[in-house]
Amino acid sequence: MAEATPAPAPSLDEVRTRIDAIDRELLRLLDERAGLARAVAAAKAASGDTQRFGLRPGREAEILRRLLAEPRMAATPALVVRVWRELMAESLSLQGPFNVSVWGGARTVELARMRFGAAPPLQAVAKPEEALAAARVKGGVAALALTPDSAWWGRLLAEPRIKVFAALPCLAAWGPMSALAVADVDVEPTGDDRTFWVTDASQSAAAIEEALSRDGVAATPLLQAGGLKLFLLSGFYQRDDERLARAPGRLSGVIGAAPGPLDV
Repeated sequence: MAEATPAPAPSLDEVRTRIDAIDRELLRLLDERAGLARAVAAAKAASGDTQRFGLRPGREAEILRRLLAEPRMAATPALVVRVWRELMAESLSLQGPFNVSVWGGARTVELARMRFGAAPPLQAVAKPEEALAAARVKGGVAALALTPDSAWWGRLLAEPRIKVFAALPCLAAWGPMSALAVADVDVEPTGDDRTFWVTDASQSAAAIEEALSRDGVAATPLLQAGGLKLFLLSGFYQRDDERLARAPGRLSGVIGAAPGPLDV
């Protein structure tokens, strides 16, 4: 039996015509989605639900994981995440104040834009204290670099209202974690999380890691500065978790949690 002759590949003009048609349909759907986002903002305002910052990092992670689990032929995780981050940031900006303060140089600014899109105003600040101060205000988000010369994260032990809610970047393909985002928001478990825990224990990071492991806590040391040590715990831990209460250190605690990399 003769083999079927493969269909000829579409011409460049045909491909471009199809792209133009898809662009028009994307614009129509984008406009419809933007209208629905405005309707959500109006409904929240009408119900009086505007007292707290509308950012819901757990909900965003749930949406992105669901999208990334959908069958795709060519769209990379990076493309999907960038597009929907922009959409979600635009929607959030309609609901009230939303701004980002960044400490830590050009790379942290880049990561903040990748995470929070172009919608919120963004300012780079000279000191981590300035970024944390901005996060205390409604609608304020701070993105701060993880560097060995600053223990800014230790300040969160005394400020339980603001907490870590995101590790930057959110995709492993974009490089290793190099910054954290903090705000006055609710941090909820998403099913794949990393908790950030600080201790002033004098033991070595390896000894603390071993002590935690004996209590079933998988920990990875991240930084040490100013007499404090920052650890990444695998899973979602509450501030009052008994296993952490038994951990080494007189001054210690959970300072927040973030979804794990979305492409892992």
